Amino acid sequence: MSVAGQADAGRVRDLVTPEGVDLRLTIGAVAERASAYVLDVVFINIGLLLLWLAAGAAAGMFHAKVQGVATVVFTLVSFVVTNAYFIVFELTTRAATPGKRIMGLRVAARDGGRLTAEAVFTRNVMREIEVSLPFRFLVFAAIGGLLPVIGWLGLLGLAWTLIFAGFPLFNRDRLRAGDFMAGTWVLKLPRQRLTIDLLDAGQGSQSRFAFTQDQAGAYGVKELHVLEDVLRRKDREVMAAVAQRIRTKIAWRPLDGETDADFLAAYYAALRQRLEARLLFGHRRKDKFDKA
Repeated sequence: MSVAGQADAGRVRDLVTPEGVDLRLTIGAVAERASAYVLDVVFINIGLLLLWLAAGAAAGMFHAKVQGVATVVFTLVSFVVTNAYFIVFELTTRAATPGKRIMGLRVAARDGGRLTAEAVFTRNVMREIEVSLPFRFLVFAAIGGLLPVIGWLGLLGLAWTLIFAGFPLFNRDRLRAGDFMAGTWVLKLPRQRLTIDLLDAGQGSQSRFAFTQDQAGAYGVKELHVLEDVLRRKDREVMAAVAQRIRTKIAWRPLDGETDADFLAAYYAALRQRLEARLLFGHRRKDKFDKA
């Protein structure tokens, strides 16, 4: 096995989801996560630069007092945008900022459950304490020539930054302090997709299965992705367990000669069709807990 392959294997974790599916997940590498963060910072600063130019152009048309107010407003808006950027994007169904999506990463709950708003808020507030505040302190002190003056305070800020920056290197799952407190981790998304044969199999067998709207809509997007993984892996024991759980939840009576593979493929097709149809009307059910 190559060095890269050994590194990837060392980041693989087994996780049993609330749906009873045993998934093998790959934790995002520190370098990938750092690259995603740098990309997000670049995107944020590009947006703030455009906002600054627009605010400056607008303020230039008014009295000096109005210009001062515009500067204050821009400062407040930039603070909100910088902090809301990560939270808003990670609360979407993709659970990833643009930088994470480029790097093929997403945020997930470590217990395999639903990623809550509280967890997203906690991990991002901690980022401010871990990185942003000490970094800004050091930058402003360096620009102002204050480091020689403040002495031990500057060293304290530097030590604070290094401790939190190195936190992922000293735990097995490469968690930063924010992820540790929030119960989250950043995962590498699988590159695999459903094959045409699998989709054809679901459509071909669907004619035998007549699911009601309530049955087809019992789950959400998250469970659809889990079901994709189950169908792709074709593990008989896992397929049998998942099929039984779905049958029980939707009160399904097995047909004559029905196999777990046929049932799951047909239910996948029905669930996907149901979710896509609802999406056309502005509804996007994130998971089975989402009542929308």
